[in-house]
Amino acid sequence: MRKTAKWMSGLALLAAVAAGGAAWMIAMPGKAVPAPLLADAAEEATLQAQLLRHVSAIAGERNYRRREALEASAQYIEGQLRALGYTVLRQEVPSHTGPVRNIEVRLGNTAGSTAASNGTVVIGAHYDSADGTPAANDNGSGVAVLLELARAYSGRQAAPGVDGVRLVFFVNEEPPYFKTAMMGSLVYAADLAARKQEVAAMYALETMGAFYDAPGSQHYPLPGLDLIYPGRGNFLAFIGDTGARDAVRSAVGAFRETRRLPSEGIAAPAALEGIDWSDHWSFRQQGYPGVMVTDTALFRYAHYHMPEDTPEKIDYPRLAKATLGLREMFEHLYLRPKA
Repeated sequence: MRKTAKWMSGLALLAAVAAGGAAWMIAMPGKAVPAPLLADAAEEATLQAQLLRHVSAIAGERNYRRREALEASAQYIEGQLRALGYTVLRQEVPSHTGPVRNIEVRLGNTAGSTAASNGTVVIGAHYDSADGTPAANDNGSGVAVLLELARAYSGRQAAPGVDGVRLVFFVNEEPPYFKTAMMGSLVYAADLAARKQEVAAMYALETMGAFYDAPGSQHYPLPGLDLIYPGRGNFLAFIGDTGARDAVRSAVGAFRETRRLPSEGIAAPAALEGIDWSDHWSFRQQGYPGVMVTDTALFRYAHYHMPEDTPEKIDYPRLAKATLGLREMFEHLYLRPKA
């Protein structure tokens, strides 16, 4: 029955393509594979080493069942941030075995700025793991990228019109907390909403280190999407629901200008499998624009939520390129130029 329903959904999607509805969901600015791609061998090599160090440091099952490992990961993240000169903020989050925490640092705006604010920007990655997996890619890769963004942005300020940038390491993203009141990002987003804090956009860095050039290495949740998107899993994806379309398009356009890595984007109904599978879902519940930045996880990565999700499975050269592209993308969109 489920397979039949899935194929029926696929036929419905193809009908939408014929009607032009899918064009609205997939239309993105810029070229998916900018030519030529930029490369900086020295900087990429440095980033590869840093990303490997971060992933290796936190790899291992880490969740409410493995509290010591979860705490060790939290302390590693906080230590890295303090070494970069940040003031580390904590937000308590409930779990079945006692309180755990979100971890946050902030980039402020220029004192005395009179520019009208569009709200704050949140860039986040969850640091907990699913049961039974060392979770190197899901989501050690996202944590590593966020730590390297923090390194690059230390001492920087948000651009006029942006009411600060928050880098947040979320807890309790994985089951049994996903889409529950104890999900770390939902606790965080609900607090923002209660404080009436405007959010210009939220970006969830999620499962980012798998890239493959083999034909057929990329899969999709519904028949028909493979007629639209590449069959090779060598791109970074920007994903949101239809209410976040402007944020998805803005991110894709800015990322493609960096010319660091192929990219694809989609703004589709949340009912499509995978569209809301990360912390951006929590922000959408509060009406905030939310975008997931991902390698598409199980649609490409065979070790998703498996014991084999270990650090050596990650493609660090391309994760470094993705990090550089995101660093430049966020700078262009939300940060004041360097003095």
